[in-house]
Amino acid sequence: MIPRPGRARPFPLLLVLLASGCREARPPDPVILELDRHEVRRSDFERHVAEVEARGGVSPLTPEVRRGLLDTFLEERALVIEARTRGFLPPEAGPEDEQRAVAALLGEAVGAPVVTEDEVAAYYREHQEELSLPETVTLRQILVPTLNEARDVRRRLSRAPRDFEKIARQVSRGPEAQKGGLMGRFARGQLPPELEAAAFGLSEGGTSEIVETSLGYHVLRVEGREDARPATLEESAGRIRARLAHERSDRVVRQFVVDLLARAKVNHAAAARPSPS
Repeated sequence: MIPRPGRARPFPLLLVLLASGCREARPPDPVILELDRHEVRRSDFERHVAEVEARGGVSPLTPEVRRGLLDTFLEERALVIEARTRGFLPPEAGPEDEQRAVAALLGEAVGAPVVTEDEVAAYYREHQEELSLPETVTLRQILVPTLNEARDVRRRLSRAPRDFEKIARQVSRGPEAQKGGLMGRFARGQLPPELEAAAFGLSEGGTSEIVETSLGYHVLRVEGREDARPATLEESAGRIRARLAHERSDRVVRQFVVDLLARAKVNHAAAARPSPS
């Protein structure tokens, strides 16, 4: 049927208006990171924020926290994109593979830091005080579930102090019972407060009174003590080398991320404010 001249055809125009209205109603979703033709949008960041809020039980996050979270998110996504670009993350890989891919990327890009013997010696000379070895005690324990059992242990030890290991193997419920109750060597701050107070209050060879904790009732024996003292270079070398390597690796990784983001287009302003509801 041929339409009459002059009569409007409303349906196509109505569809255009409806489509235009839908486009206007849809909230904007700007690109906040673009790197090597890969895009990250504000909706991606909002999903990340929602996950963080759900895990922490805090909603909404303050603007300051959002800004800090945004910086970390952009760095992480840039690293994932770079890992994908370099072939460490295949197209079909899921989010659970991203962490491994980024680790492989950084391992290749950064490499293993080299720390020389001269650097170790120089660090030792400048930080001898903080490298001092702390006071330590070597402990055995007998752990039993009831106070009456603990009192029986104390009575047996009062009659035969040298039987600590034997009694530990017979009655202790601690994981180290079959080693005669030998727990190992501890510095201050490595034991529960109740046990630390008892252990460091004893002389070498001393046996504690009964100590109650949430685990049960303990009787401790100090097998050995080491007073705090300066560490030698030989004793400190491993710690120094690990510390310097870690610091050097952190600096190289930080520079790698800075250079990566310098190649990217980042829209902080669009990401910093929440998406309109």
